[in-house]
Amino acid sequence: MALDTEPRPAEAGGKAEAGAPRMLLGKEMELVKRYALLGIVNAILEHDIRIVGAAKTKLPRLYESMLRGLQDRVLLELAGIRRQFKASGIVGFGEKRTKESLTASYRCMGYQRSFSMPWTFVKAEAERVLRGYLEKRRV
Repeated sequence: MALDTEPRPAEAGGKAEAGAPRMLLGKEMELVKRYALLGIVNAILEHDIRIVGAAKTKLPRLYESMLRGLQDRVLLELAGIRRQFKASGIVGFGEKRTKESLTASYRCMGYQRSFSMPWTFVKAEAERVLRGYLEKRRV
């Protein structure tokens, strides 16, 4: 994962907030990373729900309800992260999808930050996130 480590003022000619650290700590970046990953997981679930709905299976409603249950958990976590964004001063989240990677950018404490994740990493993390939801459900 590539990380832009040079802080830049968020607005051209603008000044960063007084006392802002030169390098932001990983908490904010982890929140943004999780938010970006959950957005991808939600898109995957939406796709799979459409596929299951169109497939000729014996229990389509069961499979769809299981996927929708996972999707509900993802959407709840996304809402919680948006609240944490507000509390942490993270604004201006954006993402750009290319053939090679997913790039997320955000502003925090007056500085613009961005990082990229290759799709192989995003796919593996999306699977890990979904597996984590399923494991928590068994308890």
